[in-house]
Amino acid sequence: MKRRNAWFGLLLLVLLIGAGSRALWLWLDRPVERVSIRGEWDYVSAEYLRTQLAPLVRDATWLSVDLGDLREGVLDIGWLYEARVSREWPNSLVFELVEQVPVARWNDDFLLNPNGEPFAFAPLQAPAALPDLAGPVGSSEEVLEYYQTLERRFSRLSLSLSLHQLRLEPRGAWRLQVNGDTWIMLGRRQHGIRLARLAASWQRELHRFTDAIRYIDLRYPNGVAVSWHGEETFEALEEE
Repeated sequence: MKRRNAWFGLLLLVLLIGAGSRALWLWLDRPVERVSIRGEWDYVSAEYLRTQLAPLVRDATWLSVDLGDLREGVLDIGWLYEARVSREWPNSLVFELVEQVPVARWNDDFLLNPNGEPFAFAPLQAPAALPDLAGPVGSSEEVLEYYQTLERRFSRLSLSLSLHQLRLEPRGAWRLQVNGDTWIMLGRRQHGIRLARLAASWQRELHRFTDAIRYIDLRYPNGVAVSWHGEETFEALEEE
């Protein structure tokens, strides 16, 4: 009899603990009433972030919300590079957000971060004065890396060439735009040799006609071909 009473008492205790735990859970698992957004941003605004986060936390409750799933949803918001989500007593969620840093435009509708990863900039405006890069899908890292290589090379050679655009064509040919409206056809092969030929021609003669040059074609074996604004013909400049 005593043993039966002991088991009954233990069962009653377990039931009371379970009921109490559930009551405590229901008391704690209240709707989220406050959302804190933290971080330092140069391009996105707090208002933009609040608008984008609102659908993700609508109807969320403090204990039941899955923070991992919530973080994945946050990372789908444009302009966000990293996110950390945590709970804050008694009914708040805290979002620590890191924005993307744009270094170039990519294929008109995207921007690139320093790792060469594309991200959409809409509905915000793209920053002004970014270089304009383009190429096949999956080539953004390669194009950004080559853009940086060309910038260093032009700087090292002290050429008065400001690189504005770089294009990798589907078949592997490169072309670039310098000084606002002058295109340079680099082609698919012998880039080092062709750039050395460009540097020699630019320093020797072409730098005097910056505003008159429409494009420079480096795909010739022994020189460069120049097309002038307002003219359809080329002038071939042979190496000395």
